[in-house]
Amino acid sequence: MGDILEVIKKEIIVVAIAAAPVAELRGAIPLGISLGFSPVYSTFLSIIGNILPIPILLKLLRPIFDYFGDKKYIGPLLTWVKNRTIKKSKKVQQYSILGLYLLVAIPLPSTGAWTGCIAATLFNIDFKQAFPTIVAGVITAGIIVFTLSYQVTTLF
Repeated sequence: MGDILEVIKKEIIVVAIAAAPVAELRGAIPLGISLGFSPVYSTFLSIIGNILPIPILLKLLRPIFDYFGDKKYIGPLLTWVKNRTIKKSKKVQQYSILGLYLLVAIPLPSTGAWTGCIAATLFNIDFKQAFPTIVAGVITAGIIVFTLSYQVTTLF
């Protein structure tokens, strides 16, 4: 019973890291492998974790930006996040859905599902288009990180 609980705890950690901003699945897949999961299972958990916050973010970011945008302490932080996202997502502005997909799919620092959701919100991309596009980007990024992680694990 203790072994099962230990595995579940590790699974929750991988899913939580994948759902969190910044690290997302780029950090969660190698973490899962280091915790003893196979690269495939670690990728599966990470993709699920990275997808979980997407619908919530797409529905709540606009009201959060609108409500907190002019607040004394939070407003400047939101302005910084918006400006950083706009700077990183020029392709989204230029190519809309394809740009959004590429922003999420290419696993570089400060790109991913969270940045994609912010970009979709800032560029007024409809939920019905943004959600599947960001999910497709997450799956693609997961495959890329899986491939790189798998190559590294075969070296050792």
